[in-house]
Amino acid sequence: MIKQLLISIVCGAAMLTVGILIGHYGITNAPSWVKDVVRDVDESLIEKFLSEVDNIQIQENLKELTKVPHMATTAGDEQTVQLMLKRWQDPESGLDQAWREEYLVYLSFPDPKNPNKVTVVSPSETVLHTAREKEKSYTPDQDDPAVVQPYAAYSPAGHQRGRLVYANQGKPSDYLLLNQTVDLKGTIAITRYGGAGRAAKAINAAPYGVIGVLVYTDPLDINDGLMSDANETYPHSWYMPPSGVERGSFNTHYGDMLTPYLATNSNHLLSIGHFSELGGEAAPKEWQGAFNCTYNFGGPGFKPTSAFNNSDVKLDIFNHEKIKNSSNVMGVIKGSVEPDRYVIYGNHRDSWVHGAIDPSSGTSVMLELTRVLGKMVKQGKWRPRRSIIFGSWGAEEFGLIGSAEYTEQYFTKLSERTIAYINVDIAVFANATLRASGMPSVQNVIFKAAKQVNAAGLESTSVYDNWIKYSNRTSPAHGTIPRMGYLSGAGSDYAAFVHYLGITAMDISYTYDRSKTNARIYPAYHTAYDTFDYASKFIDPGFVSHQAIARTAGNVLIRLADSLVLPLNCSDYAEILEDYLKTAVNLYQNQLQVKHISMGKHPLKRAVASFRSAATHLDQVILSSDLVRRINDQLMLLDRAFLNPLAFPDKYAFRHVIWASSSAGKPTFPGLADAYAKAESSGQPRDWDKVHYHLSVLSQAIEGAANTLVDVI
Repeated sequence: MIKQLLISIVCGAAMLTVGILIGHYGITNAPSWVKDVVRDVDESLIEKFLSEVDNIQIQENLKELTKVPHMATTAGDEQTVQLMLKRWQDPESGLDQAWREEYLVYLSFPDPKNPNKVTVVSPSETVLHTAREKEKSYTPDQDDPAVVQPYAAYSPAGHQRGRLVYANQGKPSDYLLLNQTVDLKGTIAITRYGGAGRAAKAINAAPYGVIGVLVYTDPLDINDGLMSDANETYPHSWYMPPSGVERGSFNTHYGDMLTPYLATNSNHLLSIGHFSELGGEAAPKEWQGAFNCTYNFGGPGFKPTSAFNNSDVKLDIFNHEKIKNSSNVMGVIKGSVEPDRYVIYGNHRDSWVHGAIDPSSGTSVMLELTRVLGKMVKQGKWRPRRSIIFGSWGAEEFGLIGSAEYTEQYFTKLSERTIAYINVDIAVFANATLRASGMPSVQNVIFKAAKQVNAAGLESTSVYDNWIKYSNRTSPAHGTIPRMGYLSGAGSDYAAFVHYLGITAMDISYTYDRSKTNARIYPAYHTAYDTFDYASKFIDPGFVSHQAIARTAGNVLIRLADSLVLPLNCSDYAEILEDYLKTAVNLYQNQLQVKHISMGKHPLKRAVASFRSAATHLDQVILSSDLVRRINDQLMLLDRAFLNPLAFPDKYAFRHVIWASSSAGKPTFPGLADAYAKAESSGQPRDWDKVHYHLSVLSQAIEGAANTLVDVI
């Protein structure tokens, strides 16, 4: 007790001293440390930052980053490591510190001496057709010996043969429908990208006895149906050429597969393209694609009239796994007042081939952002209130490995000290408009930053005003505003920060006009055509969209690092929780009543109301209180309150009950939506009990989050 009393007296004296000094020096000249304590974000500094971000510098960064392919742990990857270290250790424009951190990770590679093969084989073992093993060359980039053959990482080595069937997107519902027509046991399924994750296409097939899965990109989904490289596809436009193949990882969870929760120092992606030869009944209309034929289910196998009749598809996979050293490159600008509070900005560095858009558009932006901020620091013109950490993550393409290892290694420190994480992976998908996703609390700071930046190619229009034209929603509090997305899956390096650590996060990019194309992503994604030539001609000529992203993301970064009170808004969070609750009530309440599970006066409704009340109260406290550190900690730790390590036992490292991934496809609470879908399908009492469980999990988490926003006891 005496010790506690002494500590209280010392702390009280310290606060009194600061108060006296602030009051005294408000009249005279205050020392710099007193000014730093009460300093808010400097708008003139933000204007200076915006003016110094150079599109030509970004262009040159991208040209340098894409000279050679740089798949994780290869020689090309090491070149990019050295480039990042050189820039971040530059004496004139570098950061305070920069270093590499290495992790031993489990990766999967094809055998260059024994390429994977997909063939059509007759009963007499005659090879009737062999799928193309390399993409066609249009520029010297495709001829680089370091270009990895198209393959599915983590597909096990082996040899399978069976009759071919078409399973659309490989969703559970697709296999269910197909199995009603065709006996799938011992078959090989060809599926198209979209609808389900890469690994899910194979996982969903396994219960039906499917022994192999092929994945292809349908021109309808990526090219708006265009297929001719004579005048329609790259090198004439942004569309993927006919031989293009989307590489990817079939890792079943994010992070290193050998060390889940710990940090440590057969599927094939080649299209057969013979849909017109498949037998069986015609597939439904929604399964049809852009090839000039009817897509059939498969007999299984090919039509009796086909030259491939009675033939099998054979998969020969020679992938091998290795434990390799993968590097994160880290850099830091130390904070002047709160160095123990971190704003983290990250982007992965590794690519499948040259990776001009994915991920080097983001890396080129990050290098320009750090050049401008680093120069300000080196010249003594600025130092942020809070520390800024920059992360160039390794081995993301294999399963978000570098960022996941980082969050596992520094779990406690990051959990206790991180304000927010900004992810800029693919900085520019195309050059039409901003796209941003994140927790609802970051909406306000993104909007503010977007209003200060000119839209790419539109000097009299802000990024915000341009964005609202392309995508908007009506908010009860704000009226018509741009529509933000949510980070509900594991699509990039924000995953471990959001789902594992409960850190407020956002993902920012420029994208295309979705009214003009049905492409699910930019068409050269993960192919050998994602090059500087492609990016500079068809994605962002002049690099003004890259510049707009650098300015917007950098503006957000400075505000999070420098604002006296963190620019995070809990009332915006309350609005989305209310939307989720409304959707859940509309979708589930009637059926739950039949199962004697009441939502009418359920604690979930009370919890959401409590959160709204607490958020409103904190808004008032922010306006009237000078307890800055306490308020900032409440804002910083809000998303930690939504973590429940037991909520999703079947989903590795997903602990955030609001933003976990969901297979139900409903804009509401993910655990509840998935549990309801399963119970409705099975009808089993134990599954309805799980629905009730998730209602309780949500109520507890939201009520707990509300309690973190009220006055400290």
